[in-house]
Amino acid sequence: MTLWIWLLAAALNGLLAVAAGAAASHLFAGDPHRFALMTTGAQYAMYHALALLALAALAERAKGGAFLAAAAWLFIAGTVLFSGSLYLLALTEIHALVWVTPCGGIAFMLGWASLAIHAWQRPPPTT
Repeated sequence: MTLWIWLLAAALNGLLAVAAGAAASHLFAGDPHRFALMTTGAQYAMYHALALLALAALAERAKGGAFLAAAAWLFIAGTVLFSGSLYLLALTEIHALVWVTPCGGIAFMLGWASLAIHAWQRPPPTT
């Protein structure tokens, strides 16, 4: 069930990233700041959509792992907080949730750290 959620989150992240990139190009071509907010959110969402796909594949192969699961959930949280807050700021220009963006960035960093811990706990591959 968990892998299904990660795959769904990856698909939705990818979908929203493409939509945000298109919105940036069409809605904000004349506004460099709002264009940058949307494209940055879209880039991070797409990067982490791909990372979620990789985590789902790795989790199935590696039979799970607490730090692998933590990485996936932190990537999902990071996308909602980081990319979502940038999208909202670009679309609404309401600055009330700007403080959420760094929380999303921290979630991304903690996700990558969790993946590193997962890798550290595994024996190196033998060739």
